[in-house]
Amino acid sequence: MEAPRGRPRDSDAGRRILQAARHALLSSGYAGLSIDEVAQQAGVAKTTLYRRWPTKDHLAIAVYADMLDHDVPVTDTGDVRADLVAYLSQIAATLESVRRAGRPSGDADPSAGIVAELVAAAARHADVGAAMRGLYTRRIRLAVELVEHATHRGELRAGTDPVLLLDQLAGALYYRVLITGSPVDGTYLQRLVGAALDGALSTKEHP
Repeated sequence: MEAPRGRPRDSDAGRRILQAARHALLSSGYAGLSIDEVAQQAGVAKTTLYRRWPTKDHLAIAVYADMLDHDVPVTDTGDVRADLVAYLSQIAATLESVRRAGRPSGDADPSAGIVAELVAAAARHADVGAAMRGLYTRRIRLAVELVEHATHRGELRAGTDPVLLLDQLAGALYYRVLITGSPVDGTYLQRLVGAALDGALSTKEHP
């Protein structure tokens, strides 16, 4: 059999690029994210990087999506209250790390930081915006299943709208982290989840 011609495809290149880009983004911020440096650190040609992500905006969004996929698991233990607190805690930690990216240690500026750059990137490029919406659609589907399972178990009231419930939780979380800059600790998350679930508790638990 004739051997395939051309340079062998580097199946690990995408992972190395995302790892290098993540390090650059979190350490230097959006302005410090350099395609040249990422390609060099990942050990790939710039053409290899550009084939996957044609602009810095595309690469930054890919890094954020990768962080959500790997840093924010959706775990169903059978205790919806604990599962939602754990889920929101991971989201908050990821948002906080991105919000503070590129800032000196100890900087208490509550502004949204590079999260605002990601939002702007989604507005500049239709395909980036579509990718961002697709990311959230896929992530919310996993959380919706978590709520649906809890409803089927009888933990939550029949007819509970999982999307509305998750909108209430995520909206409050994003507002607190990105707008007010207020801290998010375990006590706050338990209170947030508790307040949202008060209207969704099964009548068996909440007569």
